[in-house]
Amino acid sequence: MIDGGLYIQLISLHGLVRSTDMELGRDADTGGQIKYVVELARALAEHPEVDRVDLLTRQVFDSKVSQDYAEPEEDISPGAKIIRLPFGPKRYLRKEVLWPYLDSFVDQALKHIRKINRVPDLVHSHYADAGYAGAKIASLLEVPLAHTGHSLGRDKLRRLLDKGMKQESIEHDYRITTRIDAEETALDNAAFVVASTNQEVNDQYSYYDNYNPDRMVVIPPGVDLDRFYPPKSSWFSPPIFEELDRFLIQPRKPMILAMSRPDHRKNIASLIHAYGQSDRLQEISNLVVIAGNRDDIKAMEKGPQEVLSELLYLFDKYNLYGKAAYPKHHQADDVPLIYRLAAKSKGVFINPALTEPFGLTLIEAAASGLPVVATEDGGPKDIVGRCKNGILINPLDIDETQRALLNVLEDRVAWIKRSKSGAKGAYRYFSWAGHVKTYLKTVKKVLKKSSTKRTIAKRRTTRLPLSDRVLVCDVDNTLVGDAKSLETLMQKLKEGSAKRIGYGIATGRYIESTIKTLKEWHVPMPDFFITSVGSEIYYNGSTRLIADTSWGRHINHRWDPDRARMVMMSFEGVKLQSKEEQRTYKISYFYDPKIAPPVAEIRKELRKNNLHVNVIYSHGMYLDILPVRASKGLAVRYLASRWGFPPERILVAGDAGSDEDMLSGETLGIVVANHSPELDKLRGRERIFFADKEYAAGILQGIEYYDFYGAVKASGLSGDNYDGSA
Repeated sequence: MIDGGLYIQLISLHGLVRSTDMELGRDADTGGQIKYVVELARALAEHPEVDRVDLLTRQVFDSKVSQDYAEPEEDISPGAKIIRLPFGPKRYLRKEVLWPYLDSFVDQALKHIRKINRVPDLVHSHYADAGYAGAKIASLLEVPLAHTGHSLGRDKLRRLLDKGMKQESIEHDYRITTRIDAEETALDNAAFVVASTNQEVNDQYSYYDNYNPDRMVVIPPGVDLDRFYPPKSSWFSPPIFEELDRFLIQPRKPMILAMSRPDHRKNIASLIHAYGQSDRLQEISNLVVIAGNRDDIKAMEKGPQEVLSELLYLFDKYNLYGKAAYPKHHQADDVPLIYRLAAKSKGVFINPALTEPFGLTLIEAAASGLPVVATEDGGPKDIVGRCKNGILINPLDIDETQRALLNVLEDRVAWIKRSKSGAKGAYRYFSWAGHVKTYLKTVKKVLKKSSTKRTIAKRRTTRLPLSDRVLVCDVDNTLVGDAKSLETLMQKLKEGSAKRIGYGIATGRYIESTIKTLKEWHVPMPDFFITSVGSEIYYNGSTRLIADTSWGRHINHRWDPDRARMVMMSFEGVKLQSKEEQRTYKISYFYDPKIAPPVAEIRKELRKNNLHVNVIYSHGMYLDILPVRASKGLAVRYLASRWGFPPERILVAGDAGSDEDMLSGETLGIVVANHSPELDKLRGRERIFFADKEYAAGILQGIEYYDFYGAVKASGLSGDNYDGSA
């Protein structure tokens, strides 16, 4: 722990994040997770051992959403801020299409860290997308990563397949493979994983290759007990009551309350069927459904539109007018009042979701003295088990749902007991103070094992032009391959040296082979070398090469090459390359795609054996096994962070799959015309220019395209076509 307290960096990338008037239920991406991370930031900042909390999220410029989400910073409370970083298109995007832009977020996050000149003690990622980004950030900074999944891709895939949805459709709609790979990456890198329930640990995470229960800690989500508490004895009529009153003939009858975003998984339709088919429930109670906010249903996304249309149809089918309320709008400040209103009416809260990993609304209801009926899946089992304030049901069994609701509503003695027990249990087990106490206890244990650095390395005296820009080139088939265009590029490099433009190499070759190749092609020595597919870094000193030993210590994290070789021996179609190609942090194979299993299968098997590695496939024939923290892209970002290169002033050129993560993100990318097919998927991405010339001629095109020796064009560029102008 540093003097003055901890600096904790939370990452939650999708949805609309602000600290007040949260638009919970607006869409599938703006739900309980948003509320959780904001309240976690606030609660952490209130603890005396925490100095600063930054919640990093996406900056959104979109006329369809509030201007609040375009503000670069927002105070949550003293010591806690929302930091909105721009990455990808400016408009609001659903989480499934954010994946291509996450490397840009990584670069923006590193810029933010340099701006405040302070490295976080802990990075805590939330959901798969942040897990992918957080793993990279934590690795580059050499700080521990904590991860919270919120909901898990493998569990979602299983449920969608059970519903009869085809794998291809799931992939198209949810990018499920990318999501699961990101979750595996987060689990592979995390010092600890925060789960909300034991079931989440035992039943959901256990399906992952990187499942390690020893690194998982169950910390139930907290609830703000200053906002959620039982009603006072006198009846009150908050403004939201008037909104509900418009729907109901007898508004003070006991209330069956459901509150969630309009999502098929929340299973609200089954609740309406249960209520609509029960004369007794309609006789003794009102049904109140708070399903987000809506204006024009037809203008909403497909999922919420379908759910809300079905709900309105069912209200009409069962003729529930005067018995059911379904307001179009509510404010965040109305939510505690609605719970207390339901509790005052001697009602019940119901969560009939098909699956519920958290159940935050159940904790809020319990704290408000409102008994619950909830799905027997996930979080509700732990919550009801501890609070003893309700009944668990099979959410698809309408008869069982009706019986449970009647049980709670008709037994007034039991209702009072459940109400008091729920409020007491919420205070005892689910307060934010208790959550933070357990959380920080875990953090301090992790930090004791960590040798993290607390300040960013200052710039050193070196040939590297730290305050300007740098060109980084792959060697084979990129820099070298055509002598005539290479000679022209060499003149450009000399010109750049005079202008303090740096030059580096990033190659799959080992250092001795790299130097030999450069000499053969009469290429001047660069300022630095990234060699062996990113597993080694060297600086060009005045009389000798200087190895960056801190990079070696950094990537040695969980590296077990002997066991990796043993696992690789079980695969046909892979053969070790020459002894010279094998390095301390690189195991290199020839790969025959006709005989060998798919690369994804090899990666999965390594994970199953608890091996934390980066598997890189290139040129259709090479397979490299590296430490999980090593790659060309990670090495480039390490140098950018260490030496102070702004990423938009780093121009990288490559031709193969091993260059992919180097080309992605906020750096400026060049793909030469003679590239391998593995890079075609990058076409159309901003800041990746596909040259129509080969080898060094393609690099020259990219230099001109980005005006790299001039003002540097770093935005508004989409590099699929070259028109001959800068």
